[in-house]
Formats: sequence, structure tokens, C-alpha cells
Amino acid sequence: MLKHLFLKWSGVIAMVLCLTGCIESSFELAEESRLPNWFDMPPGLTRDDLKVTLDYYTNGQAVFKLYEKNKLLSLQEAKGTSRGNKPIQLKNPPAGFPKHYPMYQVITVGGKTDVIEHRKMEPIFYITDDPEILRELEVAE
Repeated sequence: MLKHLFLKWSGVIAMVLCLTGCIESSFELAEESRLPNWFDMPPGLTRDDLKVTLDYYTNGQAVFKLYEKNKLLSLQEAKGTSRGNKPIQLKNPPAGFPKHYPMYQVITVGGKTDVIEHRKMEPIFYITDDPEILRELEVAE
């Protein structure tokens, strides 16, 4: 009886995880990078007061959370989708980066698109506005 119940609930949990996805990787926005364009600057705060996290899920979803630094509750949350199933590399990557970097994700949230840049294997991400990169990735400026 107990084994049957365990198997039943294991199946239910597995189905839920397939539908919702599991966190694949987590990142924090570099302090020198601007906020993603789907976030509004909260009144009375500056960019220096804020941090943004990004979680990629196995189901292809990207979840961004905007926090006031040193606070636990998020001020804003945005869920988006990335173009393609894997990060994009440039045809002619710039010199000075580790092998296979930089990598890009084109993410759309609520009709607004931004390009996420991963410069090396670290838990940091950047927003890029480089016109050459946007052109190669076919993102409208």
C-alpha cells in the first residue's frame, strides 16, 4: 500500500516538474549593466539601490526578479521566453573572451526584447545594447 502511494505521488510530482520546469541556472545582473527594459525604475530608488536575478528553467522560461539590495522580497517579477533552445554565439566572437564565450540569449517579456550576454562561466549576466551584436542576432534597435 505504502509503495503504491509513493509511486503514485512520485508520478504526480514528476508531471508537475515537467510542466513547470526546474531551475537550470541562476545569475545576477552586473552592477554596471542597465536594468532589463521590461522593468521600471521604482520611485525613489536608483540603479545602485537595485539588483536583478535571472533564473533559466528547463522548460525554456527565463524568470527575472528585481530586488532592492539587501531585501528578500522582490519588487517586480517578469517571466519571458528565450529565442531558441540554447545560447547563441556570434559568428566572429570578439577577442579576449574564454572559449565558447560570450554567449547570448534573446529574451522577450511582454512584447519587449532584450539581449542577455554571458561573458564567461560565472553567475553574472549583462544586458547588451551593442548595435553590431543586435544586428547579428537580428534584434530590432
